[in-house]
Amino acid sequence: MAATGTKLPLSSVPNLARAESGSRDKTRILLVALASLACCTILAFLAAIFWLSFTTGTPGAPLVYTFANYLDVYLDPFTYRVLANTVGFVSVMLLVAFLVGLPLAWLMERSDCPGKPVVFTLITTALLIPGFATALGWIFLLHPRIGLINRAAIALFGLDQAPFNISSILGMGFVEGLSLAPITFIMLAAGLRAMDPALEEAALASGARPLRILTRVTLPALLPSLLAALIYVAAIGFAAFDVPAIIGLNNRIFTFSTYVYQLLTPSEGVPGYGHVASLSLIMLVIALAMSTLYRRVQRRARAYAVISGKAYQPRLVRLGRGKYVALGLVALYFTVSQLMPLLMLGWVAGLPYLQLPSAAAFASLSWTHFRDIPTDLMLRSLSNTAFLMLLVPSVTLVLAAAISWTVLRARLRVASVYEFLAFLPVTVPHILFSLAALLLALFVLRDILPLYGTIWIILIVNVVGRLSYGTRMTNGALIQIHGELEEQAQMAGAGTGRILARVLVPLMAPTLLYAWIWIALLTYRELTLPVMLSTSETMPFAVLVWGYVQASQYGPASAASLIMLGVMVPILLLYWVLARRVGIAARAG
Repeated sequence: MAATGTKLPLSSVPNLARAESGSRDKTRILLVALASLACCTILAFLAAIFWLSFTTGTPGAPLVYTFANYLDVYLDPFTYRVLANTVGFVSVMLLVAFLVGLPLAWLMERSDCPGKPVVFTLITTALLIPGFATALGWIFLLHPRIGLINRAAIALFGLDQAPFNISSILGMGFVEGLSLAPITFIMLAAGLRAMDPALEEAALASGARPLRILTRVTLPALLPSLLAALIYVAAIGFAAFDVPAIIGLNNRIFTFSTYVYQLLTPSEGVPGYGHVASLSLIMLVIALAMSTLYRRVQRRARAYAVISGKAYQPRLVRLGRGKYVALGLVALYFTVSQLMPLLMLGWVAGLPYLQLPSAAAFASLSWTHFRDIPTDLMLRSLSNTAFLMLLVPSVTLVLAAAISWTVLRARLRVASVYEFLAFLPVTVPHILFSLAALLLALFVLRDILPLYGTIWIILIVNVVGRLSYGTRMTNGALIQIHGELEEQAQMAGAGTGRILARVLVPLMAPTLLYAWIWIALLTYRELTLPVMLSTSETMPFAVLVWGYVQASQYGPASAASLIMLGVMVPILLLYWVLARRVGIAARAG
């Protein structure tokens, strides 16, 4: 604090200290209370699933406690078929994601491949493209009955059946793997960037070839990052809803997430909430196991520490003419994963019915499907989406900052518990949070706090779902701020509230701004969290698209998806402008 030249009477110093002490206590209590509220909400969600798994009944009727739900679910052979489907889906997804992400990461961090800033920008943008949009495009490409590639192959080669079938576990895993390859790339690129290249330099000096260096030096040293990425991406794939729902649900190919959704939205009768809760415990146990394993891998990563100072730069592998091959492979990935399915959305949105490209087809292109979307419905869904985009990141970052301060600064004995609970949303399938919120609203809070059918319950679930990302960002920002700054402020008489407002928040502002925009964009594209909680009055735009898909109205679904992507473009541009101004935009090399 700067000196003003005005001397305070000595008698006023104790009063100032007491005032600051009181302010510090109130702020400290508030921060710990907010952190506790967030963690207790997560616990309440998980406890609701566990409790209701032992009950049978409907909202408003007396609940009967029973073990029958577990017997019905775990003795049903179909449960294990769903489990096998989920394992197969995740396995294919991991294979595709790593076959794409690992070579891309190596090219960007260990070679002289040109165009690195563009590639980093495209990969970050690809993370924000809704998975259901690309999945819908792949249906139009490779569905065995209506897929244009299959229809063209049958007509061209006289085949009896379609050569490709996207409506399968293999197809679903392929599409999900392409969608998650950017996450794999980012995690592995960070590991390669942090790794000391001295080992690779020594191997090169001893005469080892690049391929041998990669297999004997780089990959073993990268093992912690590989394992962390494997577990993290597997957890996301295990919880995935949008791609399996768009591609597999109509063909009765279920993973755990889509099976839970199907049981909660039966075409006839009342949902068996107890059965759904007991089935969800399988997902919860697997998620908790993944969370524990992921944290153990992170702790053991220090045993592999080979990190150097920033001044030490690796010698980049010169690709020579191979750089054109590398650029071709990068372009092929973006063409297959994003461009082709999105172009198919535009093609289907303009046609009265799906047909192969021809002069007649081009002549029939129109805006009919765009006009078929009711204006009031579209504006309402956009309004709901805007409401969520404003509040979800704001509330999330307030709670995340409180948790980070509680874990890193409050020195509580239970700090590790706060940290563990804040991390859980990474691995717990988001559809379980939606299920838990639904069960709490129907069975517990029904007469106390009527949240069911309101946008507030969607807001709460979105905040819980984004909390782990928010805390990772605020943890990183707070760790970088040395405690001496706060100690000096305390010596000058500042309490926790003033330190927070004058020291911590200004220094964390760039990270908070980046995280706010990123969470807002993720909220915009989110389908899984609101899909079970939305009504016609509260649904966001992603659920509007999902409604058309469920009704097999693929023309309006494609048109709505394009409108959604079109609205996202200026938001993405704003994100890049602000991110670059505060110096956090993705950088190459």
